[in-house]
Amino acid sequence: MKSTLKVLNEMKEKGLFRDYAIGGAIAALRWTEPFFTRDLDIFIIPQKKVAEDEIIIFSDLYKYLENKGYGWSGQWIIIEGIPVEFIPAEGLAKEAVEKGVEIEFEGIKTKIISPEYLIALFLSVGREKDKVKIRLLLEQAPVDNEKLDSLLQKYSLYERFKRFKDG
Repeated sequence: MKSTLKVLNEMKEKGLFRDYAIGGAIAALRWTEPFFTRDLDIFIIPQKKVAEDEIIIFSDLYKYLENKGYGWSGQWIIIEGIPVEFIPAEGLAKEAVEKGVEIEFEGIKTKIISPEYLIALFLSVGREKDKVKIRLLLEQAPVDNEKLDSLLQKYSLYERFKRFKDG
């Protein structure tokens, strides 16, 4: 993971994206007890868009990685042995990246999405495995309930959360 984070930081320094934060299950693992996951979800704020269509362009990012010898396996690009999925950050996800928590992993600085944003992101997707992660975060993570309520209201997720809690 350390080598993968080095590559991600290098890509940010080279301007291949404006910012990034670790999300998904790996981020949840930062706040909860261990469980199995196989990939690293990287939420990125891209550098380039085609303005009229709001299409996010990842070609420079992927070309850079392929030129460094990293290849594909299904939907993931394998960086230093870790399957990585790049997810464009818009709306809630963009705010989650911007307000990400700075941490150090084996001496490498990185950002990770906070528990409140993870809960909102998992809730917005709503798969069964996301609901499991929400429960873990609510039980084990240092969740700021005021911040969470504010996010749920802002992104129209409060009713969905209420149904989840009742459910």
